[in-house]
Amino acid sequence: MSRVNLLPSDIKRGQATRRRVGLIILGGAVVLALVLAFWVLQGIRLQNVKDDIQAQERTNSSLQSQVNDLQKFEALRLEAQQQQELLDSAFANEVSYSGLLVDVSKVIPSDTYLTNLNATLDPAAVPDPASDTTFVGTLTFSGETLHFDSLSTWLSRLENVEGWANPWASSVSADSAVAGAFTFDTSVDLTQDALTERGKAGQAVIGG
Repeated sequence: MSRVNLLPSDIKRGQATRRRVGLIILGGAVVLALVLAFWVLQGIRLQNVKDDIQAQERTNSSLQSQVNDLQKFEALRLEAQQQQELLDSAFANEVSYSGLLVDVSKVIPSDTYLTNLNATLDPAAVPDPASDTTFVGTLTFSGETLHFDSLSTWLSRLENVEGWANPWASSVSADSAVAGAFTFDTSVDLTQDALTERGKAGQAVIGG
């Protein structure tokens, strides 16, 4: 059975136009809805990113606070290390002066006495742990002995003291005022064995 559209052609064109407009509006609404949904989704993602950034910033702030607290201890450690290095430098190449006097009293002959004792340390000396012959200074003695043989005894005893080496008499002369007596100037080199435990390296210091 066939249908016959009896509507005028202009009415038919109007209906077709309204259908097209409706389809366009519907399509636009769908696109707008899709755009809105995409915008909302992107907004949610952006907010999540912002939340993550804020959480990371809080974590970073907490970590930085911990680092700052630890830096205080690091600063104290560095200060303590610097103070220790300063102390080590102050006592480096130290020779105990009182120990020298004790050693002298042990080896000097009974008929011999000193008129002068001088200790000179080499600030450039660097003791070598692998060697016991590094010279770090010199001791010089001036004195008088009543017998020439006692001078020989004095020189031989000097070499027996730990850390003393190469005893030498630079001058010996008869004392015109005392028969059989002699005045003398002697010296001995100091090795690193003469240093105190805290004076094994660095610039020379004479301590008590």
